[in-house]
Amino acid sequence: MFGFGQDIGIDLGTATVIAYVKGKGIVLREPSVVAVDNNTGEVLAIGQEARRMLGRTPGNIVATRPLKDGVISDYTVTEKMLKHFISKVCGRFVLSPRIMICIPSQVTEVEKKAVIDAASQAGARKVYLIEEPIAAAIGAGIDIAKPCGNMIVDIGGGTTDIAVISLGGSVVSTSLKVAGDKLDEYIVKYIKRKHNVMIGERTAEELKVNIGCVYPKIQDTEMSIRGRDLITGLPKTINIHSSEMMEALEEPAMMIVEAVHSVLERTPPELAADISNKGIYMTGGGCLVDGLDKLLKEQTGINVMIAEDAISCVAIGTGKALDNLDVLDGKIKK
Repeated sequence: MFGFGQDIGIDLGTATVIAYVKGKGIVLREPSVVAVDNNTGEVLAIGQEARRMLGRTPGNIVATRPLKDGVISDYTVTEKMLKHFISKVCGRFVLSPRIMICIPSQVTEVEKKAVIDAASQAGARKVYLIEEPIAAAIGAGIDIAKPCGNMIVDIGGGTTDIAVISLGGSVVSTSLKVAGDKLDEYIVKYIKRKHNVMIGERTAEELKVNIGCVYPKIQDTEMSIRGRDLITGLPKTINIHSSEMMEALEEPAMMIVEAVHSVLERTPPELAADISNKGIYMTGGGCLVDGLDKLLKEQTGINVMIAEDAISCVAIGTGKALDNLDVLDGKIKK
């Protein structure tokens, strides 16, 4: 029987939930979106199905993201979502699993407790928490137990976590609420301001993924999108160039660069020397925006590497940390 002692690592992201099962690898990757019927409070759809409803629902149905900026903003919905994903991963016959969930590095005790309670209510036998940059470093294949400095910049959907890690713990870290979602917001604002056209979050995300960039491209690419003309109120199709995307994303990209700067300024000199030798590792879906690595390298003068499977790094690291629960027990609060 599939069951007792099953360990699951969950990257509870603002945009995506990724689950890793010991011995099986990544078994689930779903958008963290839940559609709820407001009249009855009933959950209608979770994950991929609910994401299709974003911005397209009638008044009584609301498709929401229960996590905002990396922390739980709607406790009841998060619990239902977790329950759904856990049962999907474990199958029907399950004796409650041990679950390790990663959280942004600068969350409060109250926010930590909310995550632990939600996972316990959703059926976990024991819940462990791990900081996102540490999980990302493990997932990127860095040996974090050694006494040398590694710098991780993990750009997710809701938060960017930056940490200098040595001897299995973070020495200096910061977490800022500028990440994938914020980039989408800036794109929406920019297109509204420049073209007088209103677009939705999903269209903004498609622009970011397809032609978004923060560093000059050799060839200017373009993409046509549809939105609502704010003057006539009618649908309108416009062409957007990657050079415009660069203009739209310049401000949030620089916020991330400045945060990296401030962490480097607070890093002990020995560890700073290690980082300048080894470079900075970038993980998370947000780091895939074209040119972010080049911009960071130009501004810091340090080599920047994007981890191999950047999007899944945190989940893989969380899963690998499960193998060493006993070793990490000292480091990770239950």
